[in-house]
Amino acid sequence: MQVPLWLALLVVGYLGVKLIRPPAWLIAVILLGGFLLADSVLASAINALVK
Repeated sequence: MQVPLWLALLVVGYLGVKLIRPPAWLIAVILLGGFLLADSVLASAINALVK
């Protein structure tokens, strides 16, 4: 069974928020930080590090 990545991330994110109950500011910082980091100069370095 193959599950799309977006669906798996959505389920994990939903369960994480429901079970762990992090503060709303922490969720916003993580989402905004990831968005800004993906569009930065560091994105290529992180991509090379992950691969």
